[in-house]
Amino acid sequence: MARPRIEGEFSREQYHTAKLWQIGAFALNNTATNLFLFGMGFVTYYATGVAGLTVMVVSTILALMRVFDSITDPLIGFIIDKTETKFGKFRPIMVFGNAILILTFLLMFNVIHLFPESLHLIIFIILQFFYIIGYTMQTTVTRAAQTVLTNHPRQRPLFSIFDAIFSLSLFTFGQLYASQYMIGKYGDFTEAYFTELSFTFAAISALFTVLAVVAIWGKDRKEFYGIEDINVKTRFRDYWPVLKRNRALQMLVLSAATDKFAAMFMNQQVVQVMLFGILMGNFALSGQFSLIILIPSLFIVFFGVRYAQNLGLRRALILFSYIGTISFTLLFVLMVLFDTERFALGNWGILSITFLVLYSIGRSVSTLTPSIVIPMIADVSDYETYESGRYIPGMIAALFSFVDKLVSSTAPFVVGVLVAMIGFGDEFPTVNDELTTGLLWVSLMTALGFPILGWIISIIAMRFYPLTKEKMAEIQTELNNTKNFILDERDRKLAEQQAADEEGKGDGK
Repeated sequence: MARPRIEGEFSREQYHTAKLWQIGAFALNNTATNLFLFGMGFVTYYATGVAGLTVMVVSTILALMRVFDSITDPLIGFIIDKTETKFGKFRPIMVFGNAILILTFLLMFNVIHLFPESLHLIIFIILQFFYIIGYTMQTTVTRAAQTVLTNHPRQRPLFSIFDAIFSLSLFTFGQLYASQYMIGKYGDFTEAYFTELSFTFAAISALFTVLAVVAIWGKDRKEFYGIEDINVKTRFRDYWPVLKRNRALQMLVLSAATDKFAAMFMNQQVVQVMLFGILMGNFALSGQFSLIILIPSLFIVFFGVRYAQNLGLRRALILFSYIGTISFTLLFVLMVLFDTERFALGNWGILSITFLVLYSIGRSVSTLTPSIVIPMIADVSDYETYESGRYIPGMIAALFSFVDKLVSSTAPFVVGVLVAMIGFGDEFPTVNDELTTGLLWVSLMTALGFPILGWIISIIAMRFYPLTKEKMAEIQTELNNTKNFILDERDRKLAEQQAADEEGKGDGK
C-alpha cells in the first residue's frame, strides 16, 4: 500500500534542485530593485536642481533613510517567517513591495516640485519613508527565498552568475542610457529628463518582478520550508540571540556590508560625474567604459562562479576581494602620479589602456562579490537550522540586511560631506566644473579608495567564516537525515494507526 502524502512533508532526497530558467528568472527580482537603486542615484540631482533642496539636506536625509531602511528589516523578516498564504510565503511580499516602489519612485521624480517650496522637504521625506518599506520588502525576499529555490551546492552559485550578468547589464546600459542618450536628448538633468527616466525604470522593474514571481511559483511551497511541519514561533527579541551565536552570520554580514559599502560609492552618480566628467573631462565616458568592459566583466563573473562551484563560495569571495583590492590600488597610485585626462579613451595610450584593464577588473569584482553573497545567505540559514532546528530565513535575511544597510547607508552621506568640504555646499559638482586639487582627491577616494577599504575588511571577515564547502556538505547531510527521521516517524505512527484500525474492525466483527 502506497504511503499517502502528508501536507508539508519533505523529500527524502538530500538536495532539491531548480530548473536553470527558474534560477535565472528569480535573479531578476534583485535586478528589479537594483533598477530603483540605480535610479535613486539621480534623486540628488532632481532634489537639488529641480526641487530646490540643498546638498547637505539631501545627503543627510538619504543617510538617515538608509538607517531607517535597516530598521525596517527585522519587521519585514518577522512578517516573512509568519506569512503562510495560498499564494505562498514570498510571492505576495514581492508583488506588494514592487507596487510600493513603483508608486513612490514615480512620485519622487515627478511631483515634489509642483508643491509649494515650503512643502518640498516634507514630501521628499514622506516618499522616501514609503519607498524604503517597499524596497525592504522586495530585497528581503531575494535573500530569504534562496533556501526554497535550491540547496544543491553546485546550483546555488548559479544564482550569482545570473545576478552578476543582470547587474552588469543594468549598470552598463543604464549608465549608457543616462549619460549619453538622455543627456544627448535633454542636454542636462532637466525635469523632462527625470520624467522619462523614472517611467522607463518603473516599467522595466514591474516586468522583471512578474518574471521572478513566475520563476519561484513552483518552489514557494511548504514542503521546501525547512524541516518542520509547523511555523516556527519567532519573536522580535529572538533577533539578538541569533546574531550573537551565529558566527557565520556575523562574518558574512561584515563582509557583505563592506562589499556593499564599496559598490555604493562606485554607483553614486555624483562619483561618476566627478571621475569621468571632471577628472577625465568627458562624462559620456562613463557609459562608454561600461559598455567596453562588459565582455571582460562577464568573463570574470563566469570564472568566479565556476571557481565557487568547485571550491566553495567562501574561497571565491576571498579570491576576488584580493583581485579587486590589487587592481584599484594600482589604479589609485597611477591617477595620483599622472594627469587624469590622459586616462580617457580618446588618447589611446598606455595609461588609457591601463585604466580600462584595471577599472574593468575592479568594477567586475564589485558586481560579482555582492552576487556571491546572496546564495551564501541561504547557507547561513541552513546552518541556523542545522544548529537550532529552526527554519527562519526571513529573520536571517533581515539580520543580514539590517547591518548591511546600516553600514552602506553612510556612502551618500560621506560623499555629500566630502564635496561640501571642498566648496559644493549648495549643489553637487557637475560636468561643467573645473578640476581642482580638492575634486581630485575626493574623486579618487570615493571612486577607488573606499572600495579598496571595503574589500580589505571583507577579506579579514572571511578568514573567520566557518562555512566551507566541506562544512556545507556535512550540514546538508545532517538536515536530510533529520527530514528522513521525521518521515520515518510519520510512517511508523501511520502504520500503527492503520493496524489499530484493522484490529478494531476485526473485534467489531
